[in-house]
Amino acid sequence: MEPSRTEQVVQQLRELYRRYGYTQYKMSKFEPYDLYVHNKSFLVSEDILTFTDADGRLMALKPDVTLSIVKNAKEGAGLQKVYYCENVYRTSPMTRGFREIMQTGLECVGEIDLVAMGEVLLLAAKSLETISGDYLLDVSHLGFVAGLLDSAQVAEECRAGLLKHMEEKNVPALGVYCRELGLDPEASEDLCQLTALYGPPAQMLPVLEEMVRGERMELALAELRDVCSLLPERHLRLDFSIVNNMDYYNGFIFRGYLPGLPSGVLSGGRYDNLLHQMGRGDGAIGFAVYMNLLERLEGTRERYDADMLLLYDDKTPVPAVLEEAERCRQGGQSVRVERQRPEGLSFRAVRKVG
Repeated sequence: MEPSRTEQVVQQLRELYRRYGYTQYKMSKFEPYDLYVHNKSFLVSEDILTFTDADGRLMALKPDVTLSIVKNAKEGAGLQKVYYCENVYRTSPMTRGFREIMQTGLECVGEIDLVAMGEVLLLAAKSLETISGDYLLDVSHLGFVAGLLDSAQVAEECRAGLLKHMEEKNVPALGVYCRELGLDPEASEDLCQLTALYGPPAQMLPVLEEMVRGERMELALAELRDVCSLLPERHLRLDFSIVNNMDYYNGFIFRGYLPGLPSGVLSGGRYDNLLHQMGRGDGAIGFAVYMNLLERLEGTRERYDADMLLLYDDKTPVPAVLEEAERCRQGGQSVRVERQRPEGLSFRAVRKVG
């Protein structure tokens, strides 16, 4: 059967990551439940499918790959660069039933510097380009957002509410909440402006320069300038409504979009805080491509079960049948040999031997 577009993309992404020196990470379908229960808020879905193993341990059908990679990465062993092609098991927001979801992605764990960050974002862009030349990579920086909240002296317990309005791009509600918190009007105005900001770096970076308050925001802006210079501008947008849980994430966060898909097909970011909560001093950055969404891009593209169907009858010499089939295969075609055409299967060409 001809490989699907999704299968082709998975193979192309594997080759891409290998060229950049990433090694494949493979994990078991099952993991101890404890790994996930202590970091439920890090997961996309908090619902976890569990069962009791024969030895009495509570196990989980893996809902995430990143946590397993971090758990097994050796601290102090230099940068560990891995890629994966794994199925995870999560509830669908539409049906609330569990679904098997294929992910392909990579993680870089260790002492993260600007080179490592730039390479990961560059690979995110190249991953999207592998699927479609018409893509957008939206980038945000939590250091810039956190720096602005620090300068406005926003209490930790109030930040989640602000971030929720920012993620929804609900500027009016954000303004009301800022006033309820008694924030400085200038800080409130900057937060609303930052939430509404969206566009290419060349247009957005000068706007961000006017908002800088303190070293944390200056550092974040410098990282944005450096990394954005590595990426193709026409495919790049700055979007500070992309905000994740600051208990886990810091620095760059980003999402990738393709035409014809209603939601992001790629999601990633820097998550040093997750490692710190695990008692580690190093950092990490990575992303995942949600391969199941690519099935929607298949459209009506004609699919075949084999390139060639070779038909034969009792009068056809056996060597002639097998030799002709092998000759076609050596030419790069997939070949099926039958006495008569099978029902329910399709072929690019049908030919009778002899």
